[in-house]
Amino acid sequence: MNFWISHRFGALNSGFINNFFGLDEARIRLGLEYGITDQFTIGIGRSSQEKVYDFYGKYKVLRQSNKMPVTLTLYGSNAISTVVSRTPLESGTVMRYYTNLDRMTYTGQALLARKFSERFSLQLMPTFLHFNKTETADTPNDLFAMGVGGRMKLTKRLSITGEYYHRTGTISSTTDYHNSLALGFDVETGGHVFQLHFTNSRGMIERQFVAQTTKQWRDGGIFYGFNISRSFSLDKKPKELAK
Repeated sequence: MNFWISHRFGALNSGFINNFFGLDEARIRLGLEYGITDQFTIGIGRSSQEKVYDFYGKYKVLRQSNKMPVTLTLYGSNAISTVVSRTPLESGTVMRYYTNLDRMTYTGQALLARKFSERFSLQLMPTFLHFNKTETADTPNDLFAMGVGGRMKLTKRLSITGEYYHRTGTISSTTDYHNSLALGFDVETGGHVFQLHFTNSRGMIERQFVAQTTKQWRDGGIFYGFNISRSFSLDKKPKELAK
């Protein structure tokens, strides 16, 4: 079982006096995931941005070995916004929801990963998003993107990570959305993993960072954030008697 605490602050170019370089604008996501088996995991999360609840499942189809060059994991999620209708999105677009179905978004991914050495690994993430309701009526409900992520271990506990998503379309004809790029560090300390990163995406679920990234690195639209993961085991193992 893993418990996630994710923070994303405001843009670094938002000023010092009034916003302390974005630290006054924290967004948070809490998540919990549980491994049903070694292959199948389910999870739930709640984000303060748009007050979104997300539900997801992951199934490991292939595992890298001497005979299998890659690991393949299938991922699917459903996200529902519970914000009041006509509340502006991050882009400024005002969404009108008439039914709960209008609030839902679905994500499907095939996570294809390969560990090239003890230090270096790469992952391809073809991604499909379906919006039951788009921001503008003249844009399609479906969006495809290709993501690529990498990890380089510097020490036993410290790694450099990166992730980039290239979209093939948009969900709005009035908002100029951009591709998402994130760079950061992972620090492992026993049962905890600390992830420190910089990204041009404010949101913390696929719908938000793949399809609704409004900022660009070159314009200083960079958000600082961190994730904390804590692993728990529900297995009850008998304690050995002291000798």
